[in-house]
Amino acid sequence: MFDILPFDRKETPLTNRQGSRRVAFFVTCLVDNLFPSIGQAAVTLLEQQHVSVHVPPGLTCCGQMAFNAGYRDEAYVVAGRTIEVLRGQGDVVLPSGSCSAMIRHLYPELFRGTPHQAAAEELINRTYELTEYLVDVLGVTDVGAHFAGRMTFHDACHGLRFLGLKQQGRILLNQVSGAELVPLTSCEECCGFGGMFAIKQSSLSEAMLARKLTTIATTQADLVVTGDASCMMQIAGGLSRINSPTRVRHIAEVLANMVEARN
Repeated sequence: MFDILPFDRKETPLTNRQGSRRVAFFVTCLVDNLFPSIGQAAVTLLEQQHVSVHVPPGLTCCGQMAFNAGYRDEAYVVAGRTIEVLRGQGDVVLPSGSCSAMIRHLYPELFRGTPHQAAAEELINRTYELTEYLVDVLGVTDVGAHFAGRMTFHDACHGLRFLGLKQQGRILLNQVSGAELVPLTSCEECCGFGGMFAIKQSSLSEAMLARKLTTIATTQADLVVTGDASCMMQIAGGLSRINSPTRVRHIAEVLANMVEARN
């Protein structure tokens, strides 16, 4: 088993001098490399609530890809560095139920019985997915968003099943001015991405996506909203290949007014 990489960091206060909450924003791999607008939107939303947001230097991956692929030793090293980088950094907020679930539900397994178990458990207790943080921690339901059109919501698997995120996104979207939020019949069904699953089981992934696209079509929605960039990428690719006019965006972008209605 690899040792956690050494990373010395001074403790920092949980609030700034004005007394607002201090949040370490965890920029996930997909957001960092493919969808930076999601990160920008999430930071905007947090700062609108008078939260002091920072990205700790040296923060990279949560280790989920290695863990899911069976590379436990490598995941241990990456996750261990994440724990050290986030030590003393205040509340940790991620625009992803998937990465949040890695920290909150898989770190306990990864570090159980190791010298770093206590540090992992301490991080778990201050880690939140974005909509969870807005609604359950900050008590926010209306962020002043607006969208002229019909929206539907897809529940990302990890957020729904590991974190119990069902109402938070809908509570926020129901307050979007000018928008009509319509139900999606298959909202709790997987879109077929699942990280390594889409690669190793491509035929099953494609069949699952086809089911999802069929139910999306019945909503006649202008916009599919979801809380994970991975689901957004999977569904958007499918809609593009069938020339659907429906778009897919991350909930942070919708709430931060970064999505324009179609003319």
